Amino acid sequence: MPRPVLFLPIGLPGCGKTTAARRFEAENAALRLTKDEWMKALYGAENPSSASDVIEGRLVTIALRALTLGTNVVLDFGLWSRNERSALRQAGEQSGATVVMWYQPISIEEQRRGHDIRLATEPETTWPMSNTELISWASAFEEPTPGELDGTEPIDPPPTAFPTWQDWMRHRWPDSVR
Repeated sequence: MPRPVLFLPIGLPGCGKTTAARRFEAENAALRLTKDEWMKALYGAENPSSASDVIEGRLVTIALRALTLGTNVVLDFGLWSRNERSALRQAGEQSGATVVMWYQPISIEEQRRGHDIRLATEPETTWPMSNTELISWASAFEEPTPGELDGTEPIDPPPTAFPTWQDWMRHRWPDSVR
């Protein structure tokens, strides 16, 4: 039986993650878990940051379970930090999956254009985003290295405060809104 695949689209808003996720879903019979769709379904026009991490954590839990059952999965929520990507690479491999990362860099100008089009054509899939937010998010984003993307770079150890990536994941993606 072939190993399931965990697809990880990486990038800032507007770079094409969800479009890529939909393609991975269709081409690979994958379960697509897109955070924005869940946030919109549960919170409508609101986008509470306190719920965002919990939703991501629930999607990670579902993804890892599906992988252990042999189902391909696409986790679509940006993965801006190397720690998030390292934790999911580790968890995916421990679940018996092959991990495939996809990344598309994007400029602030391209983000603005793409977001404005998406807000006009698919308002149910996004929220208004200011230029200040786009700039702030770009500065927080940790661009993946080529070795990280192609899997040739070893997975980093967890941050020193956490004995395992599983411990880090429980901290990063809590079970409930605090």
